[in-house]
Amino acid sequence: MVRLIDSDGSQVGVKSITEALALARTRGLDLVEVAAAANPPVCKILPYSKYKYEQDKKERESRKRQKAGLLKELRFRPNIGQHDLDVKVRQIEEFIGAHDKVRITVVFRGREMQHRDLGFKLLMTIQERLVEKAAVEQAPMPDRNRLVMTLVPKH
Repeated sequence: MVRLIDSDGSQVGVKSITEALALARTRGLDLVEVAAAANPPVCKILPYSKYKYEQDKKERESRKRQKAGLLKELRFRPNIGQHDLDVKVRQIEEFIGAHDKVRITVVFRGREMQHRDLGFKLLMTIQERLVEKAAVEQAPMPDRNRLVMTLVPKH
C-alpha cells in the first residue's frame, strides 16, 4: 500500500502498488517514491526525468549556499617574539571561529635547521593555547626546511 499523489499535486489516496503502477502507465508517466520513510510510503505520478532534474537542482542550490572549510596558512619563524606570537594566535582563533582549517608552518633558514626542537616547542605552545577551540588534524611533521601542523575546529 502507498499513498498516491497525482501529477498535478492532488492526493489520490491510499492504493496498492499495482493499482498505482497501472494508473501511472495509463497516463504515460512514471511512479516515483518520494518519501520512503512515511507510513504508508508516499509515491507520486510524474516523469522520472523531471523528478531527477528537480532533485539535482535542489542539491546544487544547497551546495551553493555551503561554505567549504577553507585551508588558511600561517608561517612562523622559530625565533618569533612573544607579541607577534600573540597576534598570530589571535588570527588562528579567528580562522578557527570561521570553521576554517589552519596549517601552521615553521620555516627554518640556515643555521636554524640545527634547532628544530625550537620549532616543535613553538608548535606545542600554539597547540596548548588553542586546545579548547581546535583539534590537531596533522601532528607536527618535518618537511625539508619546515615543520607543518594542521588544526581543525572542534565542534
